[in-house]
Amino acid sequence: MLPWTRAPRTPRARRTLAALLLAVAAFAAPTATATAATPTAATAPSRGWNDYSCKPSAAHPRPVVLVHGTFGNSIDNWLVLAPYLVNRGYCVYSLDYGQLPGVPFFNGLGPIDKSAGQLATFVDQVLAATGAPKADIVGHSQGGMMPNYYLKFLGGAAKVNAMIGLAPDNHGTTLLGLTKLLPYFPGAEDLLHAGTPGLADQVAGSPFITKLNAGGDTVPGVRYTVVATKYDEVVTPYRTQFLDGPNVRNVLLQDLCPVDLSEHVAIGTVDRIAYHEVVNALDPAHATPTTCASVIG
Repeated sequence: MLPWTRAPRTPRARRTLAALLLAVAAFAAPTATATAATPTAATAPSRGWNDYSCKPSAAHPRPVVLVHGTFGNSIDNWLVLAPYLVNRGYCVYSLDYGQLPGVPFFNGLGPIDKSAGQLATFVDQVLAATGAPKADIVGHSQGGMMPNYYLKFLGGAAKVNAMIGLAPDNHGTTLLGLTKLLPYFPGAEDLLHAGTPGLADQVAGSPFITKLNAGGDTVPGVRYTVVATKYDEVVTPYRTQFLDGPNVRNVLLQDLCPVDLSEHVAIGTVDRIAYHEVVNALDPAHATPTTCASVIG
């Protein structure tokens, strides 16, 4: 989601943030539709992930697919978590999705239903390469929410064992009320939808979010884990990240380690306490307690 780090506290700050929102939309406006290209996976720089010769072991029989967040990409979002999992014996893969023509490096901006289709293609590629019948998915922010569309509408439930979201915007976000300012700027909402549909889709109450959550948050046969932080300044209120349904585990980071101050970006990119919960969710039969000491694990 959007990388703003604090709430607007004054009218001037609100105007500044609104201007930033418009600038982002204007930047992408000339290229309004996402590409339909096959999802890509950059080769990780000597850290062992996106290795298509990797074969899952008996201890870790499923490949792990990492799904980046808005403005992220298949490398930068996972420079810590991917090696963390590889070093524990997992076959790990990451993709780029939601690209807009002419916008390099910053992905996850295209229509989310189309991004879910890219994920579906990528998971099929990973399963074909590894020979595994199912994969596990770990996603950050939009990457923790978008796969739910794949699971519910694109046949993903038959191919996924576990869905693990780090600060996912499962029910959209109000962006601390920032989106409520859009009606005060004529044309801003239309520009947002035209230029960066992947952002517009994530606003609480959007047609995409409404469709995604209609009929329940989850689908049968998939285990769900959500790891959230109460200091999330992007997906707000943070408890909207949690899912309802069977086979769901909702975790608040500060319940595990009260002194963990990670916010929205850190929980997905560097937080080893969150990563310990990821490993527990990937292998619940061998789960160990997550505490503040897990940071050194």
